Amino acid sequence: MNIALLLISILLFFVLFFGIGFILNMILRMTWVMAVIYPIVVIFIIDKVRFLDYFLKSKYAFQELGQRLISLGTADIIILLSGLAGAIAAGITIKLLRKNGYQMF
Repeated sequence: MNIALLLISILLFFVLFFGIGFILNMILRMTWVMAVIYPIVVIFIIDKVRFLDYFLKSKYAFQELGQRLISLGTADIIILLSGLAGAIAAGITIKLLRKNGYQMF
């Protein structure tokens, strides 16, 4: 993977999940909601199995998910971790804003 593409992807995932987390925290008033939902989002990004297969063909679906997780490249892992960092940063930001007296958040 090109280094410029990697840096742009890292920034994009961080900003994207920071923004989504910040908005969800404002609407739902639950500080860590995006950090909890993020692993589910990552599974949907990585996985190629239908959602119903997790219930109908559980063994196959989880084996396939395990294989996809193992086969991730270093760049993919770094990009996905930057999204998690964005979700956590959104929770920290909301927490600090509430601590400083901003009632809207």
